Amino acid sequence: MELDPTQMTPVVNRIKRAQGQLAGVLRLLEEGRDCEAVVTQLAAVSKALDRAGFAIVASGLQQCLVAGDGVDSVDVKKMEKLFLSLA
Repeated sequence: MELDPTQMTPVVNRIKRAQGQLAGVLRLLEEGRDCEAVVTQLAAVSKALDRAGFAIVASGLQQCLVAGDGVDSVDVKKMEKLFLSLA
C-alpha cells in the first residue's frame, strides 16, 4: 500500500514538530535542566510520534477500504499488527 503524499502533509508537519521538540530535549539534557522539564518534553515528543503513526495507519486503512472491495479486502491481521506496533 502506497501512502498518498497529499494526505501525509499534516503527518510530515507533526513529525517535523516532534523533531524540533526532540532537539529541545537534547538541549535540556546538555544544559543539565530540571528532570520534570525534560520528561515533559520527552512525553510531548512521544505523543506527537504516536499520533503521526496512528494517522499513517488510519490513512492506509482508509485507502484499503476505498480502493478495495470494502471491509473484506482489508488484511485485518496486517492492520492489527500495524496498530499494535505503535502501542
